[in-house]
Amino acid sequence: MNLFDTLVETLKKNPKKIVLPEGTDARILSAASRLVADGDYLVPVLVGNEEEVKAAAAKGGFNIEGAEIIDPATYPEMDAMVEKMVELRKGKMTAEQCRDNLQKSNYFGTMLVKMGLADALLGGATYSTADTVRPALQLIKCRPGNKSVSSCFIMIREKDGVEERIAMGDCAIQIAPDEDALVETAYETSKTAEIFGIDPKVAMLSFSTKGSGKGEDVTKVANATAKLKELYPEMKVDGEMQFDAAVSPEVGQLKFPGSPVAGQANTFIFPEIQSGNIGYKIAQRLGGFAAYGPILQGLNAPINDLSRGCDADEVYKMALITAALA
Repeated sequence: MNLFDTLVETLKKNPKKIVLPEGTDARILSAASRLVADGDYLVPVLVGNEEEVKAAAAKGGFNIEGAEIIDPATYPEMDAMVEKMVELRKGKMTAEQCRDNLQKSNYFGTMLVKMGLADALLGGATYSTADTVRPALQLIKCRPGNKSVSSCFIMIREKDGVEERIAMGDCAIQIAPDEDALVETAYETSKTAEIFGIDPKVAMLSFSTKGSGKGEDVTKVANATAKLKELYPEMKVDGEMQFDAAVSPEVGQLKFPGSPVAGQANTFIFPEIQSGNIGYKIAQRLGGFAAYGPILQGLNAPINDLSRGCDADEVYKMALITAALA
């Protein structure tokens, strides 16, 4: 089965609820109508004024019967939600400030997840990445042992009837990670890759292969690779290496002989956001890969961000991906 058929079968065995904060957006409503038509394995929770949400759905011809609609302005448990948010913010926000923020669908939706009323959240069709990530960092917070949030993209390409999948991180969140952040990103991306059926062979990318180049950037990646091997001896990881050494068996064994990863990598860790963002878009636009993400990593619950240029099909597929992480 392809990835999304597999995710649907998984969710049918363990149904989830996903918050969609932008409840009146046509793309969100289209994806929500598709989810409810599929069955009850993933229930959309649309945030917004009920009349406005239903009117927008009717205008677009979307049947959302079976979705939940929750309006922050009339939510009966708002006092309890405010109290919980004050506790989470630990003096950084007053009760009045929390109540004001909870009228915003991004904060309200995140608190629904925090309070166990939904399993995951997918936003960003109209919100910026910062407006999706900020409430998650403030309320959901990082998992114990994680110091940062990173991201990855799952890239999929069909060739001769076979689905090829690779993972790329971090292409969206960490601008200039230090070596410890690279270690976290590589480990989290390998675990995300496993969830989506990839047996991770992790290449720590650089403009240098095994010391062929010099400089702080090379040292950072080499040190991160050494720490990964020490912390996770079972992990298939190597570096630092150039992209051609990572993907070409011939070049890999020429430049990095004996490496268990060189020439067969399928999980790529970029040294900083600029190369990561450029890299995944080259794979998408010239390599024919479909890009799904950014998938946020390191949080206590699945919160994911959409591109503001997304279409309804992307929303639907990212909803499946996000729910699968729960």
